[in-house]
Amino acid sequence: MIDLTPLLKDMAWPLTILIAWLAGEFAHEWVKLPRISAYAVVGFVLAPSQIGLLPHVQPATLLLANIALGLLLFECGYRINLRWLRTNPWFAATSLIEAVLTFSAVYCIARWFEQSLSTALLLAALSMATSPATIIRVINEQRSSGQVTERMLHLSALSCVLAVFVFKIITGLVVFQTSRNLWDATYSSSIVLLASLFLGAISGIIIPALLRLSKRTAHDSTLAFTVAVICLVALTHSLKLSPVLAALTFGLCARHRRIVLSPSQRGFGALGDLLSVFLFVFIAASLEWRQAVSGISLGFAIIAVRQVAKVVGIGIFSHLSGISWRKGFLIGIASTPISAFVILVLEQTRYIGINVIDQLAPLAAAALTLEIFGPIFIQLALSLAHEVPESKEC
Repeated sequence: MIDLTPLLKDMAWPLTILIAWLAGEFAHEWVKLPRISAYAVVGFVLAPSQIGLLPHVQPATLLLANIALGLLLFECGYRINLRWLRTNPWFAATSLIEAVLTFSAVYCIARWFEQSLSTALLLAALSMATSPATIIRVINEQRSSGQVTERMLHLSALSCVLAVFVFKIITGLVVFQTSRNLWDATYSSSIVLLASLFLGAISGIIIPALLRLSKRTAHDSTLAFTVAVICLVALTHSLKLSPVLAALTFGLCARHRRIVLSPSQRGFGALGDLLSVFLFVFIAASLEWRQAVSGISLGFAIIAVRQVAKVVGIGIFSHLSGISWRKGFLIGIASTPISAFVILVLEQTRYIGINVIDQLAPLAAAALTLEIFGPIFIQLALSLAHEVPESKEC
């Protein structure tokens, strides 16, 4: 009898991506749901801890997921206008206050559920973030534009950077508390942050300069940026730095080099679409249902207080930053997603030898829920803000 086990093992990811893509197309066409919500459902169902079609996370798989996230984060960073923060300081204040409120609310609820000090701090730090990858993907899918679109994009990028900084600092303190090794603690926090920022900034200077020298500024620059992001993410992954921070910084610096680049393909074309399917399947497949169930009470509490904190933090500065209360509320609602950022940061942390995933079971429940429903809230907010073309709404 023929043993099909090796064939199924080799075909696991291609088959899963095909199934997820079909599910996403049918969900989008029939129910008008975001495609990535369907990708998440397929990934979770076929995960190694559920049906078991997919294998456990391997270093090469994690690298590919980081590349997929890196492309989305680069695009997000490339669309961020830092000069806007200088001309509208209340918008920058909104980002900071919203992050502080979210951190405080999640920390308090975690301590109320009798979590340890380090666990509560880590939960609070990661909960500050809104996943730019999910937001940029839904924005591209809906082809939305307007105040709500741009502000949610900027706020997600800023919250992501703040969350990485705070999380790395807390991780360094946890490492020092455990090992009493000052070098390990310093490397896990400040050195990783500075090196990731440096590599991202250098890439953002060198690549536009090379495009200018090669006279590619009048042509489609998609390929150049794609190759550069892949190289940057592979380098930071190998050096055990932060691909998240490096890719965002690369995008920010590339935009602000004052070089007129031709429009790249939004979402990096077909390659970006393929990697997005893989990314959101991978995120959901990384979650184990037993872990999610064990932390479900605190997980749902985190979702609730986090959402309230973000709506309040963004809403209170709505008028001061130049938008209506209604739009501020919609931006707060759209700040739901967290999964892509959280899961890959945790997997990267485990890859460098610091395993805090088992301590953060409540985040598994929150991440699974928001992986599916987060994109739906973004789509709803964009529709209510009338920033989606009519052909997409009908």
